[in-house]
Amino acid sequence: MEGNLEKKKYLKWYQKIAYGSGDLAANCAYGLIGSFLMLYLTNIVGMNSGIVGTLMLVARLFDGVSDVLFGILVDRTHTKMGKARPWMFGAQFGVSILLIMLFSIPALSDGAQYAYFFVVYVALNGIFYTANNIAYASLTSLITRNPNERVQIGSIRFMFSLGTNLFIAYKTLGFVESFGGGATGWRMVAIIYALVAVAVNTISCLMVKELPEEKADNKASKEDKISMLDSFKYLLSNKYYLMILGVYVITYCSMSIMNTAGVYFCTYVLGDANTYGNFSMAAMLPSVVGLFFVPAIVQKFGIYKTNLVGIGLSVVTAGVVVFAGYNKLIPLMLIFIVLKGLFSSPLLGDLNAIISDAATYTFKKDGVHIDGTMFSCSSMGMKVGSGIGTAVAGWLLAWGQYDGAAEIQPDSALSVITLMYVLVPFVFLIAEFFVVMFLNVEKANAEFDK
Repeated sequence: MEGNLEKKKYLKWYQKIAYGSGDLAANCAYGLIGSFLMLYLTNIVGMNSGIVGTLMLVARLFDGVSDVLFGILVDRTHTKMGKARPWMFGAQFGVSILLIMLFSIPALSDGAQYAYFFVVYVALNGIFYTANNIAYASLTSLITRNPNERVQIGSIRFMFSLGTNLFIAYKTLGFVESFGGGATGWRMVAIIYALVAVAVNTISCLMVKELPEEKADNKASKEDKISMLDSFKYLLSNKYYLMILGVYVITYCSMSIMNTAGVYFCTYVLGDANTYGNFSMAAMLPSVVGLFFVPAIVQKFGIYKTNLVGIGLSVVTAGVVVFAGYNKLIPLMLIFIVLKGLFSSPLLGDLNAIISDAATYTFKKDGVHIDGTMFSCSSMGMKVGSGIGTAVAGWLLAWGQYDGAAEIQPDSALSVITLMYVLVPFVFLIAEFFVVMFLNVEKANAEFDK
């Protein structure tokens, strides 16, 4: 059965690219928010980083619940467009509108500004981005049953993701200045990114088609009969779901702290904000290159071995980055950031395929399809991880006495910024390595086929 699935092709080359481009749309919002929202709020609006960080963390607690709920809704949706595509298509309009509102905070009293920010931030992340992202991720299982194609489209989508984040990191500050800077500049950039996201998301959604559902061999398909509580039980009884969720939380917590600190590190520690683009390119471009080779490497060595070796090498290179960063050996630091990005690419490329395998594990074990619910780990992990990371970054900036209105920061702020950008990724990579050691869902599924 597995051999037949690997031979049968479900997707044309242009459909693989169209699917992957959906992450360009998603990261027009996520990339702008992840890299620049804190800077906009502290330096343009004048908000306190500690309060903002706390509000973001509270918002993410709501997100954790909404992710699973939208996953269940996707599983229970039956339309001519399929289960996931209607959600993916419609939710993007809400994401784009709210992105513009988030970077257009009006001149109100302090309390009203924090309330405005919180409501818009929750609606964007907890409702519309959740619906769009879970539906988009679920399509990995719904448009192909070929495991090699799943790795391929996973690699392609993260090429678009990293490429978009790199573009945003490299060009956004220049775009803001070209539109006059200040609040006007940020609002115009948000409008442009929002419109691009709607156009690309629409193309991505309409260019692929969902497959008919397969039925369990020995068990009745029960997903239309199970309750919402049962869906939670099936989800939590899958240990691989919990491990994948852990990987996402660790990855995006680290990424959010590092991305938040990156522009501060370049501005105040290195003394040149424009170098942030160079550091972002060093971190992301090698991953894009590595993703080209991930499908072939995975096909030869398997997902588990490829990921374990890749993350292990990432830990080693990140250790050198810590040494170079604290000693301000910038060329050495950039070289090993490049290597770290290259070695991290396998897990980025095949993570969606792992989630599909985890959904297959539940299907083989319990006879139910919960693909949408299973893919909640991607959206939930991203948002909970980034929420915790951004909150921690905000608290640390406040603890280090960072002042958004000051051109020169105190030594305490510089120390905290360096810690967040240099040391934190190393610590989180070690934690991720230990989780990946146990994430061998390939072997578990193979046991069912014996």
